[in-house]
Amino acid sequence: MSSLADTNVHSDLDSAPLLLPAKVLRSDAEALQAAHELAEVARHQAARRDQQRKLPWAEVEQFTRSGLGSISIPRAYGGAQVSFVTIAEVFRIISAADPALGQIPQNQFGILQLLKGTASERQKDLLFKSVLDGWRIGNAGPERGSKHTLELKARITREGDHYVLSGQKFYSTGALFAHWVAVKALNDDGRQVMAFVRRGTPGLRIVDDWSGFGQRTTASGTVLLDRVQVDAELVIDNWRQSEVPNIQGAASQLIQAAIDAGIAEAAVADAIAFVREKSRPWIDAKVERASDDLYVIADIGRLQLELHAAQALLSKAARILDEVNAAPVDASSAAQASIAVAEAKVLTTEIALQASEKLFELAGSRATLAAFNLDRHWRNARVHTLHDPVRWKYHAVGAYHLNATLPARHSWI
Repeated sequence: MSSLADTNVHSDLDSAPLLLPAKVLRSDAEALQAAHELAEVARHQAARRDQQRKLPWAEVEQFTRSGLGSISIPRAYGGAQVSFVTIAEVFRIISAADPALGQIPQNQFGILQLLKGTASERQKDLLFKSVLDGWRIGNAGPERGSKHTLELKARITREGDHYVLSGQKFYSTGALFAHWVAVKALNDDGRQVMAFVRRGTPGLRIVDDWSGFGQRTTASGTVLLDRVQVDAELVIDNWRQSEVPNIQGAASQLIQAAIDAGIAEAAVADAIAFVREKSRPWIDAKVERASDDLYVIADIGRLQLELHAAQALLSKAARILDEVNAAPVDASSAAQASIAVAEAKVLTTEIALQASEKLFELAGSRATLAAFNLDRHWRNARVHTLHDPVRWKYHAVGAYHLNATLPARHSWI
């Protein structure tokens, strides 16, 4: 394997993004401060980036340089090992400013959590250090045209002292911005593994063909792999994850819920600002300002209550994850964490969709003008909440409380 110090890896089809030095944060307080600073910068041009499909390269690079990319790495490997409460807050804060910027590194955090439970010590040392040094990890797991999200057509085959990887991926959030592309494939035994491919490796190609009407600037498009050589030490047996109780799925889902909470928060804030500053009162209200309309006031109150309820369940789920993570994880505690996060995700999904739609009813016709781009909140909420259906969260929560049925063991619960 070539040295990680060699950052000028490139091929005719792909090249690695610039590697910039990253700060190493040491505390939860530092992580929250960095998130607020990034959100302040990202918020200003978020609407324009969405309109123009302009990728947030500068903002992603600030995320990395600030040290936010490594905050979940264990202290034993040089990271801050911040709490899940802090991780949820970081993603909520950033996503309220720009949910695309929140989604881009989400998979990196899910993958880092997976490495804690499945990677060898040598693999952890190598990959954790690379992230501490400013490397970003992108996702290449899902595929189009499969029967379900767990079915894989990508294959990885042993050839001498290395592996050869071929396949086609989609919904590859973060891959275009990444230095590592984490690819899921089936090995010679038919088991799922995760191969870490360096950007610029011959045979790797990333296509920016994401055309979703929401989360427009996540670059969640295609990754093509044509006989890509992978060093043996960069192949993780992630099939082992499903054989033991774990919190990988809950940790990943917590961040998804935090992104939706951020979308909802921004939609409610924009609804309030528009009603106060631009909306006209309805004639039958017999008031001078739209913000004095009794029905508008009541609806804003209802949205705030539901937003606060979602935020409270998100915080509760994060605290439960911290409690579960502080002790050896067994089937019971893993289920407790998954159900707590599922409950939060139901409410964050619902308030993100409701607030982003209700915004227009309360703000009025003027709010639909393209110049304001307020429809981005609904588009972002609708697309991001399709990641996994909340109807199955209701079922998992009900089965757990009614029949003591433990939830499935995968990344979506």
